[in-house]
Amino acid sequence: MRPARQCAAVLLGLTVLTHSALARDDGRFANSPLKPWFESLHSEFGQCCSDADGYVIADVDWESDRGRYRVRIDEEWVVVPDGAVITVPNKIGRTMVWKHYVDGHPRVRCFMPGSMT
Repeated sequence: MRPARQCAAVLLGLTVLTHSALARDDGRFANSPLKPWFESLHSEFGQCCSDADGYVIADVDWESDRGRYRVRIDEEWVVVPDGAVITVPNKIGRTMVWKHYVDGHPRVRCFMPGSMT
């Protein structure tokens, strides 16, 4: 019974971590002072939070080279289009990406670089 309890605790922890990294508003953040800011974010491809889920990206999953960005989404490195880069100040300090899929491959709708700390 003890191993089952440990497994359940690990799965619960992973679920909490996974869902806390999402930027999609499912009602939990209705009273957050950052809610209007997140809703205002947009790129040349439209509103970031309208049709795509936002995720915090670990520093090892993105890189910058001469002003161009790449992110790793679903184990695939994706070049961030210039028009997808969010240029307003990053109020949360974490790197985030809003993705969608074209022909089964991830694409970047919006990208907000963080501080790489």
